[in-house]
Amino acid sequence: MEGAQRRRQRGGGERGPGHHPLGLAVPGAGGADPAALVGSVPPLPSPGAPGGGARVTDLDAHLPSIVSGDPRAFAAWLAGAEGAVRASLRSFARVVDTEAVLQEALLRTWQVAPRVQPDGRPNALLRMALRIARNAAIDEVRRARQDPTAIEALEAALHREEGPAQPIPVDPMLRERIEACRSALPRQPGRALAARLEARGGIDDRALAEALQMQLNTFLKNVGRARRLLAECLSSAGVILGGS
Repeated sequence: MEGAQRRRQRGGGERGPGHHPLGLAVPGAGGADPAALVGSVPPLPSPGAPGGGARVTDLDAHLPSIVSGDPRAFAAWLAGAEGAVRASLRSFARVVDTEAVLQEALLRTWQVAPRVQPDGRPNALLRMALRIARNAAIDEVRRARQDPTAIEALEAALHREEGPAQPIPVDPMLRERIEACRSALPRQPGRALAARLEARGGIDDRALAEALQMQLNTFLKNVGRARRLLAECLSSAGVILGGS
């Protein structure tokens, strides 16, 4: 744990360029302070609470190793957390590509994990991942210019459905499929999507496009193409997109 604390003090607590457990090379970029997300994320139901069921597994046992940059620790955390994050996106399944949003949220979670400060409650990293995923989904609804009333309805549904109580085991092969599909992206769509991921919503698309020396319209088309290609690749690998 001392090594984890030293890493926070030395490097500001954020992954450097290209550091990613799924093999994604991402450019350095600024963004919103992810530590602020932790306090705003609603806690998971405690044992005995309505809908709480069995005792909650605290996946934060992996957090010190994740902070130290251990991709195996992140994979172990992911095996328990991914299903919970996926389930939290069910309300968006009819209006956005929830599989792509899920991938983006998990990538962001790895990038900001070193800045998570445990708050005495279980699953601080999972709670942050849930908030990242939902915010990313709402952003996608807005980018798609959905009816504002639809956005309000989705946000209201999220407040009623604040995440499952228990991390859900998932197919460990999914991570390998995501990695393979990402590495197969053409260069320009891959660059655009990587920039969007690294920005974590803290940099607007116009600034990202300028940093990549792209016109805004070209940047948005590249992001859209990358997401479409990812969805097609995962579908061909047998991954059902937008599932509940």
